[in-house]
Amino acid sequence: MKIRFFMFMKKIFGIVVAVGLAVFFAWAGVFYWQNLRGIWPAVKAPSEDIVKLIEQATSASAPLPPGLNTTEMPLKVPDGFVVSVFVKGLGEPRVMIHAPNGGLLVSIPASGKVVRVHDANGDGVVDETLTVVSGLNRPHGMATRCDTSGVCKLYIAESDRVATYDYDNERSRATNKKKIIDLPDGGNHFTRTIMFTPLEVKNPLTGFMPYPNEDKLLISVGSTCNVCNEKDWRRAKVLVANADGTDLKVFASGLRNAPFLAIHPVTGKIWVTEMGRDLLGDNTPPDEVNIIEEGKNYGWPICYGKNIHDNAFDKNIYIRNPCMEPFEMPSYIDIPAHSAPLGLAFTPEEGWPEQYWHNLFVAYHGSWNRTVPTGYKIARYKLDAQGNYLGEEDFISGWLKNDEALGRPVDILTEPGGIMYVSDDKAGVIYRVAYQGNDKIYAYKDLVEVTAPREGDVVKSPLVVKGRARGTWFFEASFPVRLSDAQGKEIAVGIAQAQSNGSAGSPQGWMTADFVPFEAKLEFQKPATGTGTLTFQKDNPSGLSEHDDAFQIPVRF
Repeated sequence: MKIRFFMFMKKIFGIVVAVGLAVFFAWAGVFYWQNLRGIWPAVKAPSEDIVKLIEQATSASAPLPPGLNTTEMPLKVPDGFVVSVFVKGLGEPRVMIHAPNGGLLVSIPASGKVVRVHDANGDGVVDETLTVVSGLNRPHGMATRCDTSGVCKLYIAESDRVATYDYDNERSRATNKKKIIDLPDGGNHFTRTIMFTPLEVKNPLTGFMPYPNEDKLLISVGSTCNVCNEKDWRRAKVLVANADGTDLKVFASGLRNAPFLAIHPVTGKIWVTEMGRDLLGDNTPPDEVNIIEEGKNYGWPICYGKNIHDNAFDKNIYIRNPCMEPFEMPSYIDIPAHSAPLGLAFTPEEGWPEQYWHNLFVAYHGSWNRTVPTGYKIARYKLDAQGNYLGEEDFISGWLKNDEALGRPVDILTEPGGIMYVSDDKAGVIYRVAYQGNDKIYAYKDLVEVTAPREGDVVKSPLVVKGRARGTWFFEASFPVRLSDAQGKEIAVGIAQAQSNGSAGSPQGWMTADFVPFEAKLEFQKPATGTGTLTFQKDNPSGLSEHDDAFQIPVRF
């Protein structure tokens, strides 16, 4: 009897285990299909080496005019810019800052060290890489503080602390480590980013100036989880402390993971990237760019995006909407979900085209939990001088190639002179992007090229518009150009006339598929809005919608 009972129970146990395994694998398969089938670009080694591809393309394009990029170049940048490998073989480089003695300081969390890379001869390629300090616990954020005599302190944020070092300008070494702040270690987000706060002054417009106040240090600490109520008060926040580490307190809260910070060059406000939560689908919730202020809450874990309630997590019932100002602050810019925004940097004026002034660049590290991968690029956000959003477009793309990623951009460092550096922790390199100028200002679908005005130019009446368009864009040697203010109100209409054979409006020469020069003149009264758009409309005498086409260029008044 006992033997039969034992055999019976063994059989039942086997059935239970088999059913349990079947349920588990079924659940795992569904979970993978819904959330992880787009993970491979993030984790799989690419079949091609982006360093070799860039070096081969750069060598092949040497005879080309400055600012032009060959079709063999894996990374695509706007005309007028060129991209090259600044330094390779770094492992997994992340944060970049300027070193007090020239060159860049680069944190490499996976190797537990910080290095200095330096282009001694100015040829756009690093000549030496020196280890500044090693043996650290996943170092990430860095900052420097130098006195008037040139003696410098280096601040490094590890996963569990912030420490200061004496920085030796002669040997590029950091010594005399002193821990000034304890931070919570572990969890989903180990990176800790630091930055000195903007300087507070009596500015009637913003109250700040775009210069660091080296007496106050910001520290970004991410959450332990995807979505939860944190037990440690320091988690999912940007903290602030004195430069010596004392008086640590909350600066801004409700930030699931704000991995990078930047100061706006005009307003002095603090901008951060933020990664939204996972497991709500391919398109929800958005990742974000936020402008953070002291004492404000930015929503996580119960709100996301434009103050949308996360009722998948928060099941509480409220008398008032829990996601509304002034209780919770909405995102400033929504980014496609799972793009994983990291580094952000504003464009200086010196050496950059005017249409790029004060624009924001954001590095999309790339998704790992979206069915169709997204990100893996540098986005350009077009802003006016006060940071108002005007539009967006890709600035660098090409890392994502079919089902693999050649690299993953992390941090961005912009400099006067039209120079940008981008770190890549998958390819182990830092790229150098340089503006070299180009006569072709704005191109639309290989149909129209506008040489004046440029994107973001200040325009005055009378406005002369010049460029060239393919003959199919014209009808009877002309097409309309419309000027509108920021509210969409039309304030002027001009007729762009073909300039073939030096005769405006000549019917000879525009009836072609080739490019034909054009010119238009618009007269207008300056509107109340500071920005507007110039619309180039294809002339369509047929009236059929399938033949309609138009594009816009942002302008300022």
